[in-house]
Amino acid sequence: MFICVHPRLNGRAGVVKNPYLNNIHYSMMRAVLIDDEISNLENLQALLQKHCPQVTIIATAQNVSDGVNAIQKYLPDLVFLDIQMGDETGFEVLKQLPTRNFEVIFVTAYDQYGIQAVKFAALDYLLKPVDIEELKDAVIKADRKLATQTAAQLDFLLQQLKKPETNLSKIALQMQSEIRYVTLSEIVRCEADNTYTHFFLAGNEKILVSKSLKEYADLLRPNGFLRTHQSHLVNPRYVKSWLKEDGGVLLLSSGEKIPISKQNKETVKKALQQL
Repeated sequence: MFICVHPRLNGRAGVVKNPYLNNIHYSMMRAVLIDDEISNLENLQALLQKHCPQVTIIATAQNVSDGVNAIQKYLPDLVFLDIQMGDETGFEVLKQLPTRNFEVIFVTAYDQYGIQAVKFAALDYLLKPVDIEELKDAVIKADRKLATQTAAQLDFLLQQLKKPETNLSKIALQMQSEIRYVTLSEIVRCEADNTYTHFFLAGNEKILVSKSLKEYADLLRPNGFLRTHQSHLVNPRYVKSWLKEDGGVLLLSSGEKIPISKQNKETVKKALQQL
């Protein structure tokens, strides 16, 4: 049984001035919260009411069936979705909906099933216990995104979930005006640019993504990508040779030379020897 927290509102009602966000005005967002633990629902509800006044909570649910019913009845702009709910998963909610015209922020423990696929789909998630600043940032991003983009990302996520997490072969890259879906084999290397990352793809294409290199290094490490340097991540399939100049440099098939830091030298060498 789901709980209606607020009377149904038609559309995103006006704008709100958020005192926590440098006096910027944001659209109101109508939200449904889905989590099997009442304490988690109450905590998230309290955080949203205190720190995200642009979010109006219209219903909560504690299982898949009630979550689906709440979404279909109240047509929210935003859904906070727990990944693991007893023997069920939040992904079942998405699978049971014929259309998914809303933003989704997943709420999860770090080691839960599916978190890798969520990251590969470039979807937002919050780790329990929920951090206030991360919550505020996730809500702001949800407000700015296009529902059509999110629907495509959720479709991509559900396709990824059909594969073992160690065998994910495609990644969603959030660009300024679009989301690109790139196979990992196309990625030649990545390079840090402050809090941004440049992706260099086969065919001499370059993509700028607004996430740090560290995030992609952690995400792509299980797929064999090598962090050669603080500023560089390399797909080993494009490594042509190891040059001994400058203390160690990787020569790529493109002719580019990628530095190897002293602290990463042995790790990179062992990884290449195992190819």
